[in-house]
Amino acid sequence: MTGMLGCLLKLIMDIHELKVNPFRDRICEVFSSQQDGMLSFEDFLDMMSVFSDSCPKNVKVEYAFRIYDFDNNDMIGKTDLEEVINRLTGSNSQLPDAQHLLKPDEMEKLISNILQEADLDQDKALSYAEFEHVISKAPDFVNIFENGAGPQLKPPNLITKHNVS
Repeated sequence: MTGMLGCLLKLIMDIHELKVNPFRDRICEVFSSQQDGMLSFEDFLDMMSVFSDSCPKNVKVEYAFRIYDFDNNDMIGKTDLEEVINRLTGSNSQLPDAQHLLKPDEMEKLISNILQEADLDQDKALSYAEFEHVISKAPDFVNIFENGAGPQLKPPNLITKHNVS
């Protein structure tokens, strides 16, 4: 059983779109049924289903919200937005400010603009309903979610020239 789990984990980590995705750890955490970042085979199938072309938009929106809600408080607040922006710009939140692509005042302005546009009840955080409302105005969200913040993951090719006789 351990060997099969190791093979599955290697297959998951070898998926190029997940390997290069700045949200890979969040994707694994959100889809992990044990909430430990480790994916069972069923978790893996769920993940592949959500990132498939045939998954309904409302399901994709729900998972995108969960991926962006880093503190798991059912709101996307200032710290969540900062983490999303840092990941999208290639900055690492663990680095000193001098190594971030955005200066602190630029980050504040960007977050302020996002909240001004999307935070309908002005509580300085996005609820699921507010996030869903903003996403409804983005007709290409499904493509962005599949190819960016949540990649369009394709099942790995399990048949290669090396294992076919």
